[in-house]
Amino acid sequence: MTLLPRSLYGRLLVTALVATLAALAFAAVTIGAVLDRFVMHGLDDRLDAQIAVLEQAVRPNGTIDRARLVLAAPYDDPQGGWGWRIDAPGRTITSPAAPELAALQPRGPRFPPPPASPPVPSPAASAASPPVAPPPPPMPDAPRAPHGVGDGPLDRPLDRNGDRAQALDWYGHDGMRHARSLTLATPAGPVRITAAAPRAIVDRPLRAAMAPLLGALLLLGLALGAATLVQLRIGLRPLKTMRTGLAAIRAGTARTLPEDQPTELAPLAHEINALLAENAAALANARGHVANLAHGLKTPLATLALALPAHDPDGTLAAQVARIDQAVRHHLGRARAATPGSGLRFATPLAPVVADLTTALSRIHAERGVTASATIAPALSVAVDRQDLDELIGNLLDNAWRFATTRIAVTAAAAPDPRFIRLSIADDGPGIAPEARTSALAAGQRLDERGDGHGFGLSIAYELATLYGGTLVLEAATLGGLDAIVTLPAALFAEA
Repeated sequence: MTLLPRSLYGRLLVTALVATLAALAFAAVTIGAVLDRFVMHGLDDRLDAQIAVLEQAVRPNGTIDRARLVLAAPYDDPQGGWGWRIDAPGRTITSPAAPELAALQPRGPRFPPPPASPPVPSPAASAASPPVAPPPPPMPDAPRAPHGVGDGPLDRPLDRNGDRAQALDWYGHDGMRHARSLTLATPAGPVRITAAAPRAIVDRPLRAAMAPLLGALLLLGLALGAATLVQLRIGLRPLKTMRTGLAAIRAGTARTLPEDQPTELAPLAHEINALLAENAAALANARGHVANLAHGLKTPLATLALALPAHDPDGTLAAQVARIDQAVRHHLGRARAATPGSGLRFATPLAPVVADLTTALSRIHAERGVTASATIAPALSVAVDRQDLDELIGNLLDNAWRFATTRIAVTAAAAPDPRFIRLSIADDGPGIAPEARTSALAAGQRLDERGDGHGFGLSIAYELATLYGGTLVLEAATLGGLDAIVTLPAALFAEA
């Protein structure tokens, strides 16, 4: 069992839509990741710039030059989410919205916590100076700078690709926050500088950018879907053209498929045309044999007809010879006629044929007292030669008249397949047992030895129906007897 549709159109459409959706989803995720990295890169640059400013206040001996600490916007707003802190041995200096040290979660390798050292009270500061925070958690000893270093600021540029600055994220009381942290080695111990910002600074522009991006991807998906539909219609159109060409061959309006097919279909069209040519040659050969046989019988029959008058006083034998001669002429004419599908098709109305035959047979079998009714639309025509149709329906009607008790019903209508017409000839006679209906269609099989029949009527009708691409089946009739159902190609379809 497969989940794909049975049609090529459906399979190609499903696979194209799945591939398009997968590509759009990948594009959305990839572009979102690129935007996130780009916006986060800008935020990290701002935080690194603040760390660089704060680093200028750290002397080489590990002390902090408070004169170099400037509380500029946006770090001066306690509610803005921007903040920094300097954790030095013995003291911590923070901005109003200082990042919570215990909540920091590094993105990269986890850095060591500050060493344990007794808190050192901060010197007196002016009202504008940054506040002093409680002492940080302990940090292990870090490598100390060499002695003799001056009291100027440390000259260590930030290196985002190195091990100096780390990116951190954590949930604070005011939401998600992002930070950058740098640890400096001094003679007094490690000094850590941390600058933080609200994560909303990144999330808001990302959401603002993703909304139109997803809208654009949706429109792109719709455009790709429409383009896929157009592509499938154009790409599969040659298959529809080939089907139309085969229908034209079946209808007799064409002999072969056009050779100007796409590269992928050209070999198939060539093989179909070769098969049609072989079938036409085989049929022409068979009809040639029929014509030769008819010609071979025609001369002996003519000789026999000349010799019969002296031996046939009542004309019975002459009538039979005439009947044989008529059959020979008929099949000789069919051999000379164009075959179905050769470009010449017939359009024989059903109603006049049935009316003529019922009139003639009602007179021939007048002593039986059987009445026949016909329900046939005047517009119904079949793609069958008139003489062949007379023979086919005549044999079926004659068979029905022989065995009907009082009634025969003839109906015709379009078959479920619009290419065919369904003709039904039902009687109220004894019918035929289901197990004997197949053998009744064989040539020379008589299920009832009464009467002057020879058992060829049903077989001839079956042969003619099959010759034109139709069928003949025997079923139980609603009238109680036998129902002979014939399907024949519709003339309107054949000419379309």
